[in-house]
Amino acid sequence: MNISWTLSRYLARQFVTVVLITFAVFLSLIFMIELVELLRRGADKPGVTFGLLVSMALMELPRIGGKTLPFAFLFGGMAAFLRLSRNNELVVARAAGVSVWQFIAPALVVSFVIGAFVVTIYNPLSATLATQYRKLESKYFDQQTSFLALSSNGLWLRQADSTGQSVVHALRMSEQGVDLYDVTIFLYGNANTFLGRIDAQEAVLGNGYWALDDVWVLLTNDQPRHYDTYRQETSLTAEQVQESFARPDTISFWDLPGFIQTAEAAGFSARRYHLHFHQILATPALLCTMVLVAAAFSMRTARFGGLIQVVLGGIFSGFLVYFLSDLSLALGLSGILPTLLAAWAPSIVVMLLGLAVLFHLEDG
Repeated sequence: MNISWTLSRYLARQFVTVVLITFAVFLSLIFMIELVELLRRGADKPGVTFGLLVSMALMELPRIGGKTLPFAFLFGGMAAFLRLSRNNELVVARAAGVSVWQFIAPALVVSFVIGAFVVTIYNPLSATLATQYRKLESKYFDQQTSFLALSSNGLWLRQADSTGQSVVHALRMSEQGVDLYDVTIFLYGNANTFLGRIDAQEAVLGNGYWALDDVWVLLTNDQPRHYDTYRQETSLTAEQVQESFARPDTISFWDLPGFIQTAEAAGFSARRYHLHFHQILATPALLCTMVLVAAAFSMRTARFGGLIQVVLGGIFSGFLVYFLSDLSLALGLSGILPTLLAAWAPSIVVMLLGLAVLFHLEDG
């Protein structure tokens, strides 16, 4: 039997309504928790107002909410299927010859479309807002502004020393930005007065200084001088440099390929950005997987009953997805698993489990 277009639209509408309500509940809880945390952090910070904290909480909301979206599909899908089952709509449809695959097909189509929307539109918006959030957080909570930028022209670092500010530029790097090559340091005094520049073949970050090799020092008030080795004071630490690279979730899906190429050309390891890119790309498959799992547990009550089993099964499934995602992420970042496998493995494994349960229920 072919499922009618009217029934398909009805099932899709029921599914979307419950899932969106579930996601809205998640977003409300996230917003309240994030706002309370920001109020705690900003209680003694100068210049921090309640309006600023509310806007920051709203900026952070899409990023955190995106992580809960698969669970909104899981629990929302279970609630939608249970509702149809309790209203005997599922029983009537199956008595009319509608198979479980035809019954969940509208939900799968809707999930794939929403997943594509998340990848192409929601993620870029979330990344933009996350970037603004990081800037405000750095300005008002960490009391510092960003000091690192990575572009096609190389690495740029802004640092402080005893004489003022300086800007470090390097064409290539290794060791995650601690070892720089083809280095130029632009020196500035108070009121951004240009004092000169330092050119070096290599710079290695030490404890409070850059150790430079094959150095030319060109100051505005002195003759050019050459040194085999030279030390330039800095306030930067290796941890600051390594942690200040753009976080993957602050880069749009559309900008990630270019950023990865730039980072690798500069000598920076882009493994976590590769992994994040494929995790975003796997979003439609992950949402469809959650629908299969929701159907596997909720439709079981139509034949066997047991609401408690459904709830416990849903909680276990959510924990399994969370555990597998974190485990594959850790294995992917460490290089134990290939990037593609680490990003797609949770969706594939859970999808196979859901399909196995559905085949068992439908075909015995």
